Amino acid sequence: MKSILFLTALLSVGMAKAQKINVPKAFADAGRQTEVLLQEIKKDTLAAKKNLVSPRTVENGKLVMVNSRDWTSGFFAGELWFLYEQSKNEKWKELARTYTEKVKKEQFNTGTHDLGFMMYCSFGNGYRLTGDTAYRNVIIQSAKSLVKRFNPVAGVIRSWDHNGAKWKYPVIIDNMMNLELLFEATKLTGDSSFYKIAISHADVTLKNHFRPDFSSWHVVDYDVQTGKVIQKVTAQGYSDASAWARGQAWALYGYTMCYRETGNKTYLAQANGIANLILTNKSTPEDGVPYWDYNDPAIPNTSRDASAAAITASALYELDGYSTGKGYRKTADKLLYTLNKKYTSKPGSNKGFILEHSTGHRPAKSEIDVPINYADYYYLESLLRSEKK
Repeated sequence: MKSILFLTALLSVGMAKAQKINVPKAFADAGRQTEVLLQEIKKDTLAAKKNLVSPRTVENGKLVMVNSRDWTSGFFAGELWFLYEQSKNEKWKELARTYTEKVKKEQFNTGTHDLGFMMYCSFGNGYRLTGDTAYRNVIIQSAKSLVKRFNPVAGVIRSWDHNGAKWKYPVIIDNMMNLELLFEATKLTGDSSFYKIAISHADVTLKNHFRPDFSSWHVVDYDVQTGKVIQKVTAQGYSDASAWARGQAWALYGYTMCYRETGNKTYLAQANGIANLILTNKSTPEDGVPYWDYNDPAIPNTSRDASAAAITASALYELDGYSTGKGYRKTADKLLYTLNKKYTSKPGSNKGFILEHSTGHRPAKSEIDVPINYADYYYLESLLRSEKK
């Protein structure tokens, strides 16, 4: 059957045994691919002149590099930190330091909500693994920059500053991922204001971003004079009423993380609800890697999103530790096994990116069925989490 419930497949006789992958081998393979990518970066002689600091994707057979302001600029440094964490090889540590330093100036960037992605995936992992106090200071400053985008009337952190004709104060579900930076800042400083802003954003998002079935709108627009919702729409999904696959993965990861940081069982219940939506969705193929939007009427003749699967797997490994009897670890194992066996690039291909078949922004006809750095980041994080009990 081309379209069958992923959870049903997992629990069937054929899937009864957990599928495990060889994590050291998977990391070794990822390391070899990353070596290829590093060589491709060296070949791009114009990147340095254009201040392009990080590999993002491959389009039309060409490596796409981005500047430090790009929302994906911190993922590659994070991948390098993960490679160091698993191998303890100083080579990866030095490379991680180099690429982390390339995004350092963004700690003062108040024009984006994506500082969690940019700075915590890079400097956050660096600080976790080295204890470097210089990294600590960057994390704190990044959090200070992020909270300048918080509006106390609406109770949320503004996402985008563009397209003022479309919306007034847009907040996207992706923004849940940036709250981890604020939780960390409170731990590092003792200043609870960061924590309180993160909680406010999580609470208001929970109230306004979700439908009764736990699926999420992509964009919610607020009136900052009253705090009321103006509209609920999409930017990267199929339609305003659809469930954009990566958005659901961001939501799952975000509320799982919020439960870890707060112990608030409302967040745990939300994470469980989102997990159920994802794992029992009728449009999900047997291998568990979703199409880019759960409601695209073109299914199965449309693109998959391996990045959504990688984010989901990573979240499920953590959520399994908080929710007994749900079988999330086995589900994550199956997803990770699928990504490793069916979605990894052939050695030396895709300019050195690890996973293939992700979808970035299909409505804009951008990054469709390509490798993307955040897919690789969460794949490596999933591999690390798969070994932790």
